[in-house]
Amino acid sequence: MHDQHTREEHDLLGVRRVPVTVYYGIHTLRAVENFAITGKTLSACPELIVALASIKQAAALANFELGKLGAITKDAIVAACEEIRSGALHDQFVVDLIQGGAGTSTNMNANEVIANRALELLGRSRGEYDELHPNEHVNMSQSTNDVYPTALKIASWLLAARLDARLGSLAAAFAEKASEFQDVIKMGRTQLQDAVPMTLGQEFGAFAHMIEEDRLRLREAAALICEINMGATAIGTGINAPPGYALLVKDRLRELTTIPLLTAPNLIEATQDCGAFVQVSSVLKRIALKLSKICNDLRLLSSGPQAGLNEINLPARQAGSSIMPGKVNPVIPEVVNQVAFEVIGNDVTVTLAAEGGQLQLNAFEPVIAYSLFNSFSHLEAACETLETNCVKGITANRELLRSTVEASLGLVTALNPYIGYATATAIALEAHQTNRSVVELVLEKGLLREDELQVILQPEYLVGRICQ
Repeated sequence: MHDQHTREEHDLLGVRRVPVTVYYGIHTLRAVENFAITGKTLSACPELIVALASIKQAAALANFELGKLGAITKDAIVAACEEIRSGALHDQFVVDLIQGGAGTSTNMNANEVIANRALELLGRSRGEYDELHPNEHVNMSQSTNDVYPTALKIASWLLAARLDARLGSLAAAFAEKASEFQDVIKMGRTQLQDAVPMTLGQEFGAFAHMIEEDRLRLREAAALICEINMGATAIGTGINAPPGYALLVKDRLRELTTIPLLTAPNLIEATQDCGAFVQVSSVLKRIALKLSKICNDLRLLSSGPQAGLNEINLPARQAGSSIMPGKVNPVIPEVVNQVAFEVIGNDVTVTLAAEGGQLQLNAFEPVIAYSLFNSFSHLEAACETLETNCVKGITANRELLRSTVEASLGLVTALNPYIGYATATAIALEAHQTNRSVVELVLEKGLLREDELQVILQPEYLVGRICQ
């Protein structure tokens, strides 16, 4: 029975009717039915869709130059890909990110959308594949096994660049606070015990440097994912791809994306190996750990206010309790902590998925993609809220910090070169037991003159020695 609302399409398993309003086809339809897993579809990661369209466009250009694809067909595919790269039809990429088939459903979703849009541009109806076919033309000289990992690498490169920029902005915010707090004296701590004086500026400067170090590690990892396996086709032997295709499609893809892509020296190895994704994931884990450590410190330094350290004040973002009036919680550092926990778990998933590959292909790249994309996007969002809703509004309790330094037993460390470690230890113990100051006891025992102590025990002097 004819149905004006659907069109008939065929595949290996038979015939299905596809809504006439959609650009995808039968392969995508089956994948949507089979993989209702996360509710997060390809459209949730526009970088991946742009990567897929770039690959298909580069392949069409290369196949045309090699005499495998006609000019009219090439032009239609290129035009459709250009539209998708500009943001069109992303809602037609409806397959769940986690899927069986090693990414075949993702590749076919792209093939079908591009083919049907290209058909429209040629004045034909969607589904008239005798004119331009998803497999025969859009997927020419390709396999899911080289398209999918290449798309993941391009998308990861784009996401890494975005995260790098966001980390840079966060580091700058910490550096600005370091400058603002450069004259705020406080006690440094080791193992949660008083150590020696420092400035709050030094503490925040360390946070900024910590983040900048991880930006360098992220760039190093991004360089690894510039090596692609386009031209490998099924297992790396290049079957069904014309001579010269691998290098040509790489060149065209490099021009379209402006990413410094390289063809892997061994396409069989590159098709089965997920080591680059493991490296990227491990760097994301490292970033997450550093951010979480910083947030632990922010929560601790702002604890109280009356019964905690109360050294800094975090911006009040919302009421903290449904029962305790006036309570304000460090909600922004807390949410960043939780993103870090998720990223650490994602890294375990990537590790296991990479290990689970067998022989010439890893079938578990979809869950690698899902995990990596979540880590990238959630870390980016976490950095943004940490910078905007927390770091920029932090203030210091200057007088409390200075009084803590002046009363701290940690000052006795500066006396070691003058009165010896054993004597300094005895002074510290007595000061703690009698609740008297270090200066008072040293003067009482005649160990040093008052003018000598005034120089030795200047917190500013101690901080300066730390910086040398």
